[in-house]
Amino acid sequence: MNKYIISLLLLPVILVQYSCNKTLEPKVYSSLTNTNAFQTRSDAIAAVNAVYARLKGPVVGDNFTYWTVRHFALTDLATDIGHCNYGGDPGQLSLGLWNSTNGLLGQDWQYAYKLIANANNAIYNITNMTTITDAEKKQFLSELKFLRAVAYMDLTDAFGPVILVTEKDVPNAQFVSQPKPTAVADVETLLIGDLNDAAGNLPLNYVSNPIYPGNDVGRATKGAALTLLAKLYLRRKDWPQVLTYTQQVMDLKVYDLYPDYLGLFTEANKWCSENIFSVLADANTNGTELLNHFGPLNNPTPALLNRWQYYAVSWDFYNTFDAVDDRKKCFYPYYVGVDDLIYTQPPSLGASPPPGVSYMADVATKKYADSLGSTTYYDGHSVDILRYADVLLSRAEAMNEKDGPSAECIQLINDVKGRSHAKLLNLADYNQSSLRDAILQERGWEFFYEGKRRADLIRMGKYDVIVNSYLNRIGQPSNIVMPKNTFFPYPQGQVNLDPNLDNSGR
Repeated sequence: MNKYIISLLLLPVILVQYSCNKTLEPKVYSSLTNTNAFQTRSDAIAAVNAVYARLKGPVVGDNFTYWTVRHFALTDLATDIGHCNYGGDPGQLSLGLWNSTNGLLGQDWQYAYKLIANANNAIYNITNMTTITDAEKKQFLSELKFLRAVAYMDLTDAFGPVILVTEKDVPNAQFVSQPKPTAVADVETLLIGDLNDAAGNLPLNYVSNPIYPGNDVGRATKGAALTLLAKLYLRRKDWPQVLTYTQQVMDLKVYDLYPDYLGLFTEANKWCSENIFSVLADANTNGTELLNHFGPLNNPTPALLNRWQYYAVSWDFYNTFDAVDDRKKCFYPYYVGVDDLIYTQPPSLGASPPPGVSYMADVATKKYADSLGSTTYYDGHSVDILRYADVLLSRAEAMNEKDGPSAECIQLINDVKGRSHAKLLNLADYNQSSLRDAILQERGWEFFYEGKRRADLIRMGKYDVIVNSYLNRIGQPSNIVMPKNTFFPYPQGQVNLDPNLDNSGR
């Protein structure tokens, strides 16, 4: 979509006349409720768009939530890739230290469940509408179930068993109930059914679409539903199903690798053939604060002025890139700042900078800090939740896990590497174990700060090994303990409301 339209369908809209001389009494000019909101096709579209809006934040001024900053704290900052030099909640995560009171855990839970709540309400009410066609109803419900699946995948990645609520709970909602968490496998059963239905009902794209005219890119598609299914089966290590669904995505013939890795993430590149599902933004109408959080500190480039370098990449990870790899150009490792200091990497841990030099604790990435992008406070960067490179590397992983290295498996990896002019792999150099390590490394290089690293490390059994090795190299203890840290603790605020969210052992 070009922009997400926000609908407040659950709350009454009340305008109040104030008087200084008498008791305040609200005068209701209009009231928008569930009984009169879901009447027209426009109402249904507004409800669907409101759920898309939850991927990043409902209004300008709060657009650094969920997939447009906050989610990266749990998925990348808490690994060998991410680093925050500011302490507090993100600093704890970047050092492998957290507990149930960490605010970022609570916020990620909250934002995902806000999306789920809006989706459930819309699914329930649109299902009961009689003023739209069956085709429209299938379209809207498929989009909503896909979006809900995104949120439940994120929640179960982070917290494991979670509270499962669906549209069936809407008519008899018990706001003071204390339900037990639902097993991940049972949540996945719901998602598999919903995503298969969505794949059967959603279009390949929105070119000349009768419901959403104007090539409304950014909405859920058949390819997005199939890709999310592939990701779900990847997490389950169901390799044959991963191969089935990645093949279906490839057979659609609508996706391809964008030719330029850095160009893929520029603010001007809102949508391209590699995008399968993304959060879109426009700096002038519904921008995000990605640039504020990811932009380099004290950089003089106009678009980068006064940014925070709050979510950055560890030097340890940056140094793993080969010099010929274009992806190594996706950073700000050296520049002269607005204070005339040279900002650069320290030659060793704890080194003192000479006069005129500032040693950076970490390095900012250009993925969400485009020097040619917005100069405004809010930016228009897109966030790729699903893209075609992930389909290729997921398929390569499944092939290797199922049957070991093969020419096709190596070619899939080299297709991704070749786009960035990185050194290619040779089949003769790998066995199943060493290729597994190579795929994990490749996924790190390709998808840093795209919400995948922690899940990748856990799936391949390397979360403690790789992150603790990194922590040790920067002088920190081995803070990751498995299987304890497979899931984050439930946010303490949620535990206080529902004691069935048991944090013992987490």
